[in-house]
Amino acid sequence: MFKKVLLASALGLALAAPAVMAQIKVGVTVSTTGPAASLGIPEKNVFAIMPREIAGKKVEFIVLDDASDPVAAVRNTRKFVSEDKVDIILGSSITPNSLAMVDVAAESETPMIAIASSLRIVDPVDAKKYWVFKTPQNDAHMMTAMSAHMADNGVKSVGLIGFNDAYGEGVMTEFGKLTGARKLNVVAQERYARSDTSVTGQVLKLMAANPDAIMIAASGTPAALPAKTLKERGYKGKIYFTDGVINDDFLRVGGKDLEGSFLPAGPFVVAKQLPDSNPIKKVSMELIKLHDSKYPPGSANSFSAHAWNTYLMLQYAVPIALKTAQPGTKEFRKALRDAIEGTKELVTTHGVMNMSKTDHMGFDQRARVMVKIENGTWKLAQ
Repeated sequence: MFKKVLLASALGLALAAPAVMAQIKVGVTVSTTGPAASLGIPEKNVFAIMPREIAGKKVEFIVLDDASDPVAAVRNTRKFVSEDKVDIILGSSITPNSLAMVDVAAESETPMIAIASSLRIVDPVDAKKYWVFKTPQNDAHMMTAMSAHMADNGVKSVGLIGFNDAYGEGVMTEFGKLTGARKLNVVAQERYARSDTSVTGQVLKLMAANPDAIMIAASGTPAALPAKTLKERGYKGKIYFTDGVINDDFLRVGGKDLEGSFLPAGPFVVAKQLPDSNPIKKVSMELIKLHDSKYPPGSANSFSAHAWNTYLMLQYAVPIALKTAQPGTKEFRKALRDAIEGTKELVTTHGVMNMSKTDHMGFDQRARVMVKIENGTWKLAQ
């Protein structure tokens, strides 16, 4: 009888062990090919160097490419929840993909942290977006900084050209909300596709309106196309970009045609130029040091930082969630979601994060600066 009790106890411990020792599974979908590859590749590089342990639990990152395609992003997300049984989903790199993934995250009750910028990904926080968070600053933050810079530098009329998708529309919508207060007159608006190889027609229409400045609501290397065409056609006004262009490939593709342009950006972009008193500088420099030890020095960019901030969020939230449940369970996913929503005063590479039930991004105006492209690099604008 005693032996039977011991055997039963041993079997019970053996069956319980996997739950106690369960690792945290993280599904990551990023755009390492396609038009958004210049965003997804640096993000993938950062996921490769993230620590594989948080709060004593091993962390497995399952990283897939979605080829900048919303359909592929959804397919990857469904695989994560149905086959891999992940505890959290990270991605995608761009707004259309991230928006398409929201339904899957909500249906499976799996928390999701997007690495794309549109406010629409997390706002309003309804039954579906209850499960969704994001690391990049909202368009509203960036457009506030951009419109203020325009007004302060004598811009009265503005022409807009942007992607004909959710990203372009989101940026233009947020910019439009601020034009009245800044006394800016939008005199022309044009659209183009991420895969277009010519925007000559759109540029000629913009130039015919003779705006003081033109804002390009696009991301990655495709954003350089309107700027190069504007310069070829002799445009002399100011050119503004969004924070979605911040990577070396964009500077390489745009070359001299980008000189003198302005854009709002997260503090990480000019981390070395920030005062030592800024707490964001310390966290940013830690990432830069780690990144430089694995990749060519100086290659970490804004998208690298957005990806890294998902780790900082997990580092904050996982220990809290573990007090409630173990990885691999519905209870842990819910506890992890709740812990992320409760994030307070988390210093990241792009700002100080304070989440709430109505704010699933959590940044304030400390999360952006104005930057000028000068001598082929990013300079803190004065």
